[in-house]
Amino acid sequence: MTAVFDLHQGEGPVLVAMPHVGTKLPAEIAARMTPPGQAVTDTDWHVDVLYRTAASLGCSVLTARFSRYVVDLNRGPDDGALYPGRPSTGLVPLLSFDGDPLYAEGDRVTDEEIKARVAAYWRPYHDALGAELQRLHSKWGFAILWDGHSIRSQVPRLFEGRLPDLNFGTHDGAACAPELIARVLEVAAQADYSRAFNGRFKGGYTTRHYGDPAHGIHAIQLEKAQAIYLETEEAPFALDEAKAARLSVLIGRMLEAAQSWRPA
Repeated sequence: MTAVFDLHQGEGPVLVAMPHVGTKLPAEIAARMTPPGQAVTDTDWHVDVLYRTAASLGCSVLTARFSRYVVDLNRGPDDGALYPGRPSTGLVPLLSFDGDPLYAEGDRVTDEEIKARVAAYWRPYHDALGAELQRLHSKWGFAILWDGHSIRSQVPRLFEGRLPDLNFGTHDGAACAPELIARVLEVAAQADYSRAFNGRFKGGYTTRHYGDPAHGIHAIQLEKAQAIYLETEEAPFALDEAKAARLSVLIGRMLEAAQSWRPA
């Protein structure tokens, strides 16, 4: 089977994970999907480009190859709700963010198929993520997980209004030392982007599951509004090179701040 992720091992304490940059669909799954499903519209478009300096800064980098429509790597294997009372996008999504069906009428994704996708795609990614965090923890005595995401700035089905440009989440402080996120937010405040901290996005499964400051694992999710780096938030989701370069510089400075931080 084709590898489901790419991993670069760095020498610093930070692991940058990007679970939603993948666009691949296995042929047998794509054949069952509607045009919105085959278009993998809800991809975190070009986020790997925004983090292109991460490896040169000494960060480890983990990127998914397959679409979140195959299985969402930022949801728990039990498909538990991250934000009770709001629409859930699902461990194996059946609807797009806008509510469009992803599978042809009458097609059903069975529980057995979901388990198979978890085993084939979800488990290898998280095994690699957990192992890399442990490697960094063994080297440094602590590790930092930076979960990189993006989303359209307006998705009425999922949230009201327009998102801030940068949305930082630490599971309401449970996933990261306050001194670390304060250092990152201080860097972010030097740029002309609107920001939110533990607002609409508090961190998904990855942040909540792995973030354990008491045991030396610190996790931060950064959800970026796609309007700040794309030409338009519609297909073909083309990158605005000037906007992306500016944002990439800021991301590099924030990663440098995280890399240089040390627990008290």
